[in-house]
Amino acid sequence: MDYKTLYAKTPPTRLFFKAAVPGSIGMLASSIYQLVDGMLVGQLLGNTAFAALNLAMPFVIINFALADLIGVGSSVSISIRLGEKNEKEASNLFTCASLMILGAAVLIGSVLFFAAPFLMRLMGADAELAALAVQYLRVYAVFSPLTTILFAVDNYLRICGKIRTSMALNIFMAGMCALLEFLFLYVFRFGIWGAALGTCISMSLSTLIAFYPFFRGRLALKFCRPRFSARSIRKTLSCGCPVFLNNVAGRVASILMNTILLRLGGDSAVSVYGILMYVDGFIQPLLYGMCDSLQPAVGFNWGARDYRRVTAIEKRCFTASGILSLVFSAVIFFFPAQIAGLFTQGGEAGLLEMAIPAVTLFSATYVTRWISFASQSFMSAIEKPLLASIISVMTVLGFPVVLILIFWPLGLTGLWLNLPGTALLSAILSVVILFGIRKQLRGTEE
Repeated sequence: MDYKTLYAKTPPTRLFFKAAVPGSIGMLASSIYQLVDGMLVGQLLGNTAFAALNLAMPFVIINFALADLIGVGSSVSISIRLGEKNEKEASNLFTCASLMILGAAVLIGSVLFFAAPFLMRLMGADAELAALAVQYLRVYAVFSPLTTILFAVDNYLRICGKIRTSMALNIFMAGMCALLEFLFLYVFRFGIWGAALGTCISMSLSTLIAFYPFFRGRLALKFCRPRFSARSIRKTLSCGCPVFLNNVAGRVASILMNTILLRLGGDSAVSVYGILMYVDGFIQPLLYGMCDSLQPAVGFNWGARDYRRVTAIEKRCFTASGILSLVFSAVIFFFPAQIAGLFTQGGEAGLLEMAIPAVTLFSATYVTRWISFASQSFMSAIEKPLLASIISVMTVLGFPVVLILIFWPLGLTGLWLNLPGTALLSAILSVVILFGIRKQLRGTEE
């Protein structure tokens, strides 16, 4: 089935299962690997290495953020251009975006490689913790040109209707990451840098596989002689801004949280926060995979001005996101000890004692988190970057900083309450914005 038939003719419910389910399965494989990554480092290398991984991870995500800015931004515009039947411009945007991501990856990777020691010292890490975090971060920095573009090309595959190919690629990458990391850490006894190396090798190989059909010219998007224009670059950056701000602002918030946690509770508090982030890293990719897989369909129909179909697709996206989130919220609430134990070496008593109440409080996050997540994805898909950016920045930075100040007297408990409190405030903001868009859609349909 070609992308036109898939996105324009397939009944909305069937389209949801054909697009969102494979997208979620692919991201599930990725999220399972992220859990395995944290478990292997925590169980095989110990609490200090696990804390180092969590200190370095915000900078790793920032390294990917610029690629996401260009990749996601271009994907929105490409989908809409295809809906407008302007395939030539869609291929030009695809080519220009790929070159821009490659250049940005070389630049940011170089900066992170040389700045890594300074960044860890700035966060207040001691000698051993800082050294481990630098090792981990520098491996990602070296592989940056081949790894950061992976998620962009994954979007391009889905735009071309190759949703199952995207799913298979994510499963392959996750399996290869887990295999190599186990081999490097358990068999060869490498240090924390081995965990990063296993991931980067797997991602680099997946990038090359993903680009192969594009190099062969077999898909709707084709490489061409690039024609850069200030207008298209501005549009790409504007549409990608919500995801970029979400990544960067979120990592800034994580760096702030880690810095406060080091001072209030030491390495153990950072490790507990890392456990929460790994649980979030399992659930959020599922929601992302579901919503992101539907973005090409939403963008295509928005470009074709079929607004009723856009509304029908989004209703299914919001419903499924809500059900999935509530199920995970219940699982986390009833099994906090088992979840925390996955990331602690030998079930360290002190760390578990701190982690169990934190995980229990964290379970409330997903009662409302899905509302802002699905809303932001919808705003991005229909070229409403300002509204999506407002939701994004307030969710990952604005509300968390405000709640840090409000909950400060509660100490560590206040920090654990930050995530569910942020989710609730972001949901309220998103509902207000959605009502405005709903009025606009009704007016357009008429």
